Amino acid sequence: MSIARSPAVAGMFYPADARQLAHEVQQSLAAAHPHALIPKALIVPHAGYIYSGAIAATAYATLRPIAARIRRVVLLGPAHRVALRGLALPEADAFDTPLGRVMLDMATVRSIAHLPQVSISAQAHALEHALEVQLPFLQSILPDFTLLPLAVGMASAEEVAEVLDALWGGEETLIVISSDLSHYLPYATAQRVDGETVQSILDLHQPIAHERACGGTPISGLIIAAQKHQLTPHLLDLRNSGDTAGARDRVVGYAALAFTEEEHGN
Repeated sequence: MSIARSPAVAGMFYPADARQLAHEVQQSLAAAHPHALIPKALIVPHAGYIYSGAIAATAYATLRPIAARIRRVVLLGPAHRVALRGLALPEADAFDTPLGRVMLDMATVRSIAHLPQVSISAQAHALEHALEVQLPFLQSILPDFTLLPLAVGMASAEEVAEVLDALWGGEETLIVISSDLSHYLPYATAQRVDGETVQSILDLHQPIAHERACGGTPISGLIIAAQKHQLTPHLLDLRNSGDTAGARDRVVGYAALAFTEEEHGN
């Protein structure tokens, strides 16, 4: 019998009603600007869908041509609510959303449990939105997949990269890093700062500071792994809450990026 993590932010960050949620996600995916890329990894934002859903959809829409072959999603995001050393797996073996249940890849969970920077923490996952808000998009675009979710706390980029390397797999494995960019800057300042942050990612230059991206640590780990595995980053979308649904005096930045393997880098 599965021990499932219940949704914590359904009805707040995204609709709690399954039909409404499915409709909203499909609308966002249909409206996404097409990019002819084959991603191994994505960076996607994690705010409420009204703010960042369109930007996230731009990333997830790139998966359409390869959706059938993706069988496992390695999902990393920052731990917002719990002070955490290293990276934390959940105690659950499934995550529930209004769209259904996503089973965890328990064999892979066991394969990284021995790493000193990896722990198990139900508390770190219980209220965490950064991972949860990605699941309805993944459920809507991928026909059949298992999940390996990791909340990232105080860790080095190298520790994150080691975990990613252990989970890298082949074309069946997708890596998703959940991160927003700058927080609560004036619109024009945010555009400048977020542009600099995105350029650092495109240049594969880390570390990415936390004040520039709440998921700076997992992004930095991905950059190290991308260098090792010769991935090429591509900017898909860059906007902020002033562009989508908020005022422009204090905005939050959102970017969608895809990392492709070398033969697909052009």
